Amino acid sequence: MALIAMVTMCGRLAPAQAHDQPPNDLPDPYGPGVKFGELPDGRTWGSTAGISVGPDGNIWTYDRCGGNNCADSNLAPIVEFDPSGKLLKSFGAGMFVQPHGIFADKDGNVWVTDDLGKDGKGQQVIKFSPDGKALMTLGKAGVAGDGEDAFNQPSAVIVAKNGDIFVADGHDPLYANSRIVKFSKDGKFIKTWGKFGSGPGELKGAHALAFDSKGRLFVADRTNNRLQIFDQDGNFIAQWKQFGRPSGVFIDQKDTIYVADSESTDDPHQPLTGQEAGYGYNPGFKRGIRIGSARTGKVTAFIPDPDPKGISSAAEGVAVDRDSNIYGAEVGPKDVKKYVKK
Repeated sequence: MALIAMVTMCGRLAPAQAHDQPPNDLPDPYGPGVKFGELPDGRTWGSTAGISVGPDGNIWTYDRCGGNNCADSNLAPIVEFDPSGKLLKSFGAGMFVQPHGIFADKDGNVWVTDDLGKDGKGQQVIKFSPDGKALMTLGKAGVAGDGEDAFNQPSAVIVAKNGDIFVADGHDPLYANSRIVKFSKDGKFIKTWGKFGSGPGELKGAHALAFDSKGRLFVADRTNNRLQIFDQDGNFIAQWKQFGRPSGVFIDQKDTIYVADSESTDDPHQPLTGQEAGYGYNPGFKRGIRIGSARTGKVTAFIPDPDPKGISSAAEGVAVDRDSNIYGAEVGPKDVKKYVKK
């Protein structure tokens, strides 16, 4: 029985083992990224790490109020654009410290995580109606915790077809929580899984979430340089390293997967402010957006980062519209880019 179990597990992990080599020289089917979206009153973009496409095809993202947080700003960070980049609406003024994850659900509601806390704000997940009315909050405002009703740097949120809510909690790969938290559609705690570490099912700096057509949950386990795949009860299925160091992940209806790698570096001793030496070390992998199959794990295309430098470059968050246009949310360059097929 032990031998059978070992063979079965090897079979489950085979796709990851077969594609671990850095895929840097694949075809690039897209033109260069171009600036997308003009903010209210023509203000300058701040950092943004999240982006999503609504059921109507409009693009949702946020601007960290011209800088890298909104703690002392009265600007409205949450913004909606049509696919041409025309601004449709903005809201959320005075409600956020540092918006991070954003997800537009099948009903057009917009979910946003706030991964820092200050002055009674942040450390929460907020659900908005399409018009910007706050419908639900998860977590305690401004309070960091690891229980059923508190978060410590929630980085991403996604909603399953049945309405269950999943939150990646623990943006900081060293000091915060390292878990996935599951809630019912009405915000009732169901369960949590994961802990700090690098083994199967363990997490360091979980950064983004996506579902495939089978309902499997893909987690961008960024500091571990891998994607992890779970069922919706938290059972580990596989880990994939061939998509690089994943900051953002998006899976379309055909199970094409898009993974943004904004941090990989070959330098094992790169000292970065506020991070351990060697942060981002992922030898052999170049930064960019990798495209492949969520069914097989095969990487088929690669959009290279045109200017990889610093702690984060080019797309960190990624989303794709119904015409296969890619939208990249950029932290370091403080911008949003749109990529159109050649």
